[in-house]
Amino acid sequence: MTFIKREAVKSAEWYAIHTKYKCEKFVVHSLRSKNVMAYTPVLSITKKYTRKVVVREIPLINCYAFVKVTPDQFVKVLQTEFVFSFLKVGNEMGTVKQEEIDLLKRITGEYENVEAEEIEYAEGTEVEIVSGNLTGVKGILIEKKSKHNFLVELRSLSYQLKINVDPNHLRVIRKVNLAM
Repeated sequence: MTFIKREAVKSAEWYAIHTKYKCEKFVVHSLRSKNVMAYTPVLSITKKYTRKVVVREIPLINCYAFVKVTPDQFVKVLQTEFVFSFLKVGNEMGTVKQEEIDLLKRITGEYENVEAEEIEYAEGTEVEIVSGNLTGVKGILIEKKSKHNFLVELRSLSYQLKINVDPNHLRVIRKVNLAM
């Protein structure tokens, strides 16, 4: 994610916060009860067992949530149970762009089989999604089997998303060599 220095920011902006493992939804609920706008991207996972079907909501990115606050609300956020800190870039606390929050919301709303992993750069083809909720999103094609795995990088958080996309929904932009 791209961060912006907050010195010039006076209105409410999105910030990433670090939370205790498996407490992301609890933190969001607690913050909302304090009238703080909070969000964590979750996926609905359906598991079928012999006698029942279980639907679980799991966080897309473990140990992170997002809050839209003004600087005078920072203490309120930090006083919330299971919130460890705001995510910083160097010594500066930065904001998360609204477009990236919208992208996370679109990803968790339409696609299945999304995984969050730490970034590992690989060689591949740069592609763009040309239909559906993620139209215009660019990434790297990392695997070609019966479906394509489309890679959306969230570099500032050190995560990448792998999404299964129908090959008819992709357009090749250019070949990219990401070897370091």
